Amino acid sequence: MLIGYARTSTLEQKAGLEAQRESLTAIGCERLWEEQTSSVGLRDALRAALDYAREGDTIVVTKLDRLARSVRHLGEIVEELEAKNVGLRILNLGLDTTNATGKLMLNVLGSVAQFEREMMLERQREGIRKAKEEGKYRGRKPTARLKAKEAQRLLAQGMTKRDIAKEIGVSERSVYRILE
Repeated sequence: MLIGYARTSTLEQKAGLEAQRESLTAIGCERLWEEQTSSVGLRDALRAALDYAREGDTIVVTKLDRLARSVRHLGEIVEELEAKNVGLRILNLGLDTTNATGKLMLNVLGSVAQFEREMMLERQREGIRKAKEEGKYRGRKPTARLKAKEAQRLLAQGMTKRDIAKEIGVSERSVYRILE
């Protein structure tokens, strides 16, 4: 059985999710799991698809980045699938792990993707460093600190830190930090 998994990072990417859905159904996926969550967020639909897969099934995704967040994460998924004798197909790469060549190519491409991401982050850090040196980058505006007086007022009124966080629109951790 072909089992499809589709993911977009944000709710605004409805067209991307629809395109993935169309591609997966066009190649014959009988079951389809989809979700709209960031790669680092909880991915309940991915977990459900992996749990559903049985020996001889194949998980199908349109692109590698829709499935795994890193080479390590990809390795964990592939290991789980191999233990269940479940294959993996990545459509845009023409990759199928039910054969030895497909497994080799998956590892190579996963490593290249991680290298590319690390290079992008390195360039980003260099750009930020340079902008700081030129006085053009000051970082993110400290939104929680600007709300410190309001947080102290609400605390004095007997409100819990969790409720204060919801009230002023910052994380609970930020409330603890500004009230210390």
